[in-house]
Amino acid sequence: MSLTMLGCLFTFGVLAHNAEEAWRLPAWSARAGKWRVAVAAPVFRFAALVLSGLFVAITLSASVSAAGGVAAYLMAGYVLAMVLNVFMPHILVTVATRQYMPGTVTALLLNLPLGSLYLRRAWSERSVDPHVFGWAGPLVVLAILVAMPLLFALGRKLRAVSA
Repeated sequence: MSLTMLGCLFTFGVLAHNAEEAWRLPAWSARAGKWRVAVAAPVFRFAALVLSGLFVAITLSASVSAAGGVAAYLMAGYVLAMVLNVFMPHILVTVATRQYMPGTVTALLLNLPLGSLYLRRAWSERSVDPHVFGWAGPLVVLAILVAMPLLFALGRKLRAVSA
């Protein structure tokens, strides 16, 4: 299977994961506690939709771009973010609260195996250089972490304007 095909499969896995979260996470988060911050369904769904659309654009760009290009590192960094997302928060919160966190099943069954395979293949095929990825991957992860609260704020603002 080509790296492009693997990237597309991984992207479909992420879209399934984001759909599961969009469907179930807002209600789960409403039972706020130590491990949960309540987020309104429209606000969360807006952020998930924007990040999903961005990831599809990155996947398409990486599929037509040269190895070692910016798109390859954006793709690999996004993959890294989703692989890390399996452990923090999904597994950690599920174990700590002894309650299923929405998105854990799709994270474990799709994102972890497909993401790990994608990263190994990207390195072995020299689509990304491990040394460059050592700083570029975490930078993409950080950008996504910063984007989430900004997207939530924008989603709340858009929701207030449309009300």
